[in-house]
Amino acid sequence: MRAAVYNSAIPADPLKSFDCPGLVFRLGFVGSLLILILILLPAAAISARAADWNAPEQELAHKIVAITGPGVVAFSVENRSSLGQRDHEIIQDGLRSALAGLGLRFAAPEQAAATLKVTLSENLTSYVWVAEIHQSAAENTVVMVSAPRPENSGLRNTRESTPLTLRKISLWTQDEPILDVAVLEENPAPAQIAVLDAQRVAIYRLQNGKWQPEQNLSITHANPWPRDLRGRLIPARDHLFDVYLPGVICVSTAAAPLALNCRESDDPWPLVPTGLNAGSVFPSAGMSSAGASVPQMKAFYASTRNFFTGAMTPGVGKFGSVPKFYSAALLPRDRYTLWLFAATDGHIHLIDGVSDQAAKLFWGSNLASVKTACGAGWQVLATTSGDAGDTMRAYEIPDRDPVAVSAAIDLPGEVTALWTEAKGDAAIAVARNRETGSYEAFQLALACGQ
Repeated sequence: MRAAVYNSAIPADPLKSFDCPGLVFRLGFVGSLLILILILLPAAAISARAADWNAPEQELAHKIVAITGPGVVAFSVENRSSLGQRDHEIIQDGLRSALAGLGLRFAAPEQAAATLKVTLSENLTSYVWVAEIHQSAAENTVVMVSAPRPENSGLRNTRESTPLTLRKISLWTQDEPILDVAVLEENPAPAQIAVLDAQRVAIYRLQNGKWQPEQNLSITHANPWPRDLRGRLIPARDHLFDVYLPGVICVSTAAAPLALNCRESDDPWPLVPTGLNAGSVFPSAGMSSAGASVPQMKAFYASTRNFFTGAMTPGVGKFGSVPKFYSAALLPRDRYTLWLFAATDGHIHLIDGVSDQAAKLFWGSNLASVKTACGAGWQVLATTSGDAGDTMRAYEIPDRDPVAVSAAIDLPGEVTALWTEAKGDAAIAVARNRETGSYEAFQLALACGQ
């Protein structure tokens, strides 16, 4: 039973308890003034916040109009960052005004000469705004700008209470199957990429908003490729990159002009991103200060098939081998690493070095993990098949049950490749467009907050 609480008696007429008749008037005036201040302060804050976006708005507008010239465009802005709805609207209005001031007019897509889509995204240090300009079926251009993230934006402090935002940046499209893409330079968005397909590694650099070819490196191999070809393109420390293909390893030279030296080999493929040094400790939320040591795990690939044999080096704890699998993801824990394998038996195997727990999660065969400043510090990206194409979502696994921590994003078709990038903080996804049949590569990263 709750204890009784007693309040002091309220005078029958509280105004009569004051000796000064003018006090009521003065209180009313002060109250009105306080209300006015409370009304005006948010408006002033909004105005100040809006002014902060003026520089990147003007910079992006000038880059766009330098490509489109004056004319009619279909214009849209999509927010894939942690910015709120109010900032989204302010930036959208500011960009529209800046573009109009430079000679652009706006219309529906069927009445426009070009389509302009701006995506508001971010990385750990900056907001990144990407403008995709479609002027014809054969001419697509990308321009981008970055804006510093305020120190008091609360990005790291909100990770425990808010979901995450999974964003994608379009990198490359071609008719031939893309096996992997490596981002060789970022500033802060991708500025140089290498694209791997069955015949070559093509290197491109972003210049004036367009990817310009720099060099093509041919891949030599004695045996025919398997029907469902897969491959990895991994930046290296003492040379530019290594290429892993079924039964073949290629090593690039260190300096331009580049050359690619290929040899027959059944050496295992790296599963841990090269940016995570062998034996390094990576504490995450909920870990002790000791964290977990992540070894440079490698797995042997079946050269005539499209999966890994399950033989590992080193093993996962007491397991020298694991079930045959298509892809893997790691989640460092306190004093151990939890591995997830998308196995050929249709299950996701969660192996911690002591036990192997098989779960039917209705995910696809593509998994990747990313290290972030969000939530638990590590998340798993997994695909789910849909009628219009695959979707991608981020998950955390506090125990052994996955918890979705981002909304699903749509991809234009079936995901054919998903690999964690070398630095470990993003992933590369490749999907085959169901409408065009072309292959499209995206960079996927997570941002904290909604």
